[in-house]
Amino acid sequence: MARLARITRNFYRDSVELMQLSARLLALPGVRRASAVMASPANLALLREAELLAGEVDAGPNDLLIALEAEEGAAAAALAEVDRAFNQAPSAGQGGGRRQMPPRSLEMALETAPAANLALISTPGDYAAAEAMKALRLGLHVMIFSDNVPVAEEIVLKRYAAAHDLLVMGPDCGTAIIAGVPLGFANVVRRGDIGLVAASGTGLQQVTCLIDRLGGGISQAIGTGGHDLSREVGGTTMLHGLAALATDPQTRVIVLISKPPAPEVAAQVLDRACTAGKPVIVNFVGADPQTIAGDRLIPARTLEDAALLAVGAAAGRPCPPIDDGLPELPRLAPGQCHVRGLYSGGTFCYEATLLLAASLPDVHSNTPVGAARPLADVWQSRGHTLVDLGDDVFTRGRPHPMIDPRLRLERLAEEARDPTTAVILLDIVLGFGAHADPAGVIAPAIEAAIAGARAAGRQLAVVGFVCGTAADPQNLARQQARLREAGMALTASNAQAALLAGRIAATAGG
Repeated sequence: MARLARITRNFYRDSVELMQLSARLLALPGVRRASAVMASPANLALLREAELLAGEVDAGPNDLLIALEAEEGAAAAALAEVDRAFNQAPSAGQGGGRRQMPPRSLEMALETAPAANLALISTPGDYAAAEAMKALRLGLHVMIFSDNVPVAEEIVLKRYAAAHDLLVMGPDCGTAIIAGVPLGFANVVRRGDIGLVAASGTGLQQVTCLIDRLGGGISQAIGTGGHDLSREVGGTTMLHGLAALATDPQTRVIVLISKPPAPEVAAQVLDRACTAGKPVIVNFVGADPQTIAGDRLIPARTLEDAALLAVGAAAGRPCPPIDDGLPELPRLAPGQCHVRGLYSGGTFCYEATLLLAASLPDVHSNTPVGAARPLADVWQSRGHTLVDLGDDVFTRGRPHPMIDPRLRLERLAEEARDPTTAVILLDIVLGFGAHADPAGVIAPAIEAAIAGARAAGRQLAVVGFVCGTAADPQNLARQQARLREAGMALTASNAQAALLAGRIAATAGG
């Protein structure tokens, strides 16, 4: 097994495109690990920590770096695949005429599309703030997909934007739906009269997908980035988004989603929400609902509750929960008593950990919350364990698990072999940017896990949900059908899946 690195000078590519390329390389025979990244200092440090890169590398943030660990012949095939990916000829649909040069600056892009009013920034974090400021000075709203942007720079951007009545979504804003256009990791949902502002990407995906499935629609879905509701940043984007939705004639109901904000920021957001003149559903995941009180404020305990309450408020009548029905669950052997959650969405892991830690003892996580305790070793489960596999420690040298499920498949097989495992808990995320057919690759692993447990004289419950819509490229119904065929018990939401897993574990033979 050999390691190699190839640098292509001044060849910037978007991070989502590079994660998808990494996944394509990992699928090649003989390739053990692969990472396609821009050679920023942060990315180089991560690759060294993952032992995919050794020594100094003469490369900078505008240079493309391909790092591989593979058999010799496989490495050559992988590099050939990289060349094919970046040198594909135009499709026949583009015609044979002169090709227009892609814009090389924001100014050139505005000349091409003068009606545009939003710029999506996805550069290495070292450069994202500078590009975002250029966009703001051109009068554009900004979505910053990039992460690793210092909080001090985020504050400067958001203060400038607020002074010029512009919106900054991010940094590290992975999901938004603006004027019906999905941005980042987002889903295809119908238009409607419910507007959202969220500090959570997968939380925003879950609520918008459930609203769509319940018959409602989305006016705007605004992402804030994960630091917006901190004491330092002060909730600038959530406050701006809330104000925009309050005056938007297309929006009748507003939903706010976040982990609990800093107390003084939460107070300011709730005070502003009381003046919106519209129902405002507030889901501060894990916060005490009694702390959310005010005129037309409606607290939601879970992401699912937020969707139900929003659709009910828009319709003027209570909205019944989705009940997909469940198959008969397996009878577990003595000693099978633990839940093992393997999550690709950080907010899903956070919410499930809260729910399970409230009803089960000995709950551990790499992102502990509530009564849960931290894992001493994130690679080794202990008691009831829920892990966010999208956390940095798991993605060093690897694409995100929404794009490449390989690490989760390996962990699933490992947990299934543990004779104490009663339930494996999974989230399956659809939409733009996600794997083209997640059920197609996860279902065989579920079948193998269930068959392996049966061969060892045990039965195994695999429980989860699919976050997606019928209009997503992967098709919700098709994904659900394949997973059920594999033996997975599917619920309508993350909260339902976590509570079902808890009930199975609580009644298992200890």
